[in-house]
Amino acid sequence: MRPLIAKIKPASGFSRVAHVGLNILLAILVFALVRINFVQLALALILLSKWRMFVVRPRFWLANIRANAVDIIVSVSLLLFMVHSGSATGGGQWWQLGWTALYALWLLVIKPASNTLMVASQALIGLLFGLTALFIGLGDQALYYLVLLSSLICYLSARHFFDSFDEPYAKLLSYLWAYFAGGLVWILGHWLLFYSFMAQPTLLIVALGYALAALYYLDHYDRLTKLVRLEILITSSAIVLAVVASLAVNVITTVRALFR
Repeated sequence: MRPLIAKIKPASGFSRVAHVGLNILLAILVFALVRINFVQLALALILLSKWRMFVVRPRFWLANIRANAVDIIVSVSLLLFMVHSGSATGGGQWWQLGWTALYALWLLVIKPASNTLMVASQALIGLLFGLTALFIGLGDQALYYLVLLSSLICYLSARHFFDSFDEPYAKLLSYLWAYFAGGLVWILGHWLLFYSFMAQPTLLIVALGYALAALYYLDHYDRLTKLVRLEILITSSAIVLAVVASLAVNVITTVRALFR
């Protein structure tokens, strides 16, 4: 089902100015609330900004929530990045300002775009930000939480991606992607490693997801040559092998330490 309110004709004149101003104000208010440690209020403000999802009949609410899910994922993820940056030592405020500027860019430029490339990009940004924020914020929680939430993020991102192509098997492919990602998190979650701010399940899922998305997009427009396919496969395979090798080294090191 197509989004009922997600694609709106760009405003002009005063309406356009008001739209830009309100989105900038939202980003600034979220930043200010994070700075004074009212994170719950900032989260409530982000969710309240999506009130238009519910101005239709209740039977359309679920479809509208799914259509706006990537926007919610990105917005909440950026909020968590602001909070996490503020707790870091040194330069926290500047990092928070950077995330605020990125949030404003998302609201004003990336989210309103409706062409195929930009909608696909929205889905991939949602995948990256959502999984990164999940493991930063809930990495120490029970494994089944991580599996369920990562599967949900992957499903919603995949549906957003495939809807831009009118893919007849969008639902099935999205379920398969969510199942694969959940299984990967279940396996790797028993030995969770972080590369700077990114957990190894996030790195693997994003690397594979971006590679598959690039292959699908190029093939859809008959621009997938053998050389490009080889480049994408080699790059993604190198990332996967590097993560697996790093995990293997850590496992071996730990096992040796236990038997000393």
